[in-house]
Amino acid sequence: MTTVGDVFRFLQLKAPFELQEGFDNSGFLVGRKDSVVTNILIALDITDAVIREAVMRGAQLIVSHHPVIFGDSVKSITDETVTGQKLLALAENHISAICAHTNLDAVEDGVNDALALKLGLSDIGQLKQDGVDDQGRPYGIGRIGFVPEQPLYDFAVRVKELLGSNGIRLVDGGKPVHLVAVGGGSCSSMMEDAIQQGCDTFVTADVKYSAFLDARAMGLNLIDAGHFPTEDVVCPVLQDWLSKQFPDVAVTISKRHKEVFSYL
Repeated sequence: MTTVGDVFRFLQLKAPFELQEGFDNSGFLVGRKDSVVTNILIALDITDAVIREAVMRGAQLIVSHHPVIFGDSVKSITDETVTGQKLLALAENHISAICAHTNLDAVEDGVNDALALKLGLSDIGQLKQDGVDDQGRPYGIGRIGFVPEQPLYDFAVRVKELLGSNGIRLVDGGKPVHLVAVGGGSCSSMMEDAIQQGCDTFVTADVKYSAFLDARAMGLNLIDAGHFPTEDVVCPVLQDWLSKQFPDVAVTISKRHKEVFSYL
């Protein structure tokens, strides 16, 4: 018999929650640890659609990347706020929530390793090591690796296809693509780390206008492939981890949660 607490303790071993950034709110956020789990739904975000899907599937637990409670501390749980509506829906349907965010970004085999592998990078290493966990494993957000040398446009088209992005934005730093840095989600602040590592190209998301200007000035190819596409790659990883650890539990990736916006 598997419980929510069992799942949380396993994820703690794979992606220790104490490694999360100071602004983050990863962890066991909704439910009871002693609740029995026979069905888990995995999603990047806990949206209304995902909660309805969990109810339909009979899932007792949602494991997501982005925290269902984030930003300003929750002062009330009512149907008058978006967060309150979701928390009420989870509680009323006896669905627990475990969210692994920046800790999952940083650890081995997490978001950034998944992104690097998805894009076909070889000789993968850390973009920036932030420390070593209690098990002696190095951690840090971002990865670097090599691809066969190619024009930026060719690589950018390949990134779009591999990640299933609705569209990408990019700036040409004036170099062919060979040594690539990746940062799933909002990692454009790590451009200088990429340059220090000798990278010619950086794939990330949520890039501001000023960052594109800076990248071109610094001679760095910069590709914004979208927040959802650059992080959704971790959902199959979570499914694989949990399915192997808890063979008696059905583990499914959400089919209702997709990119939130489209391009004209």
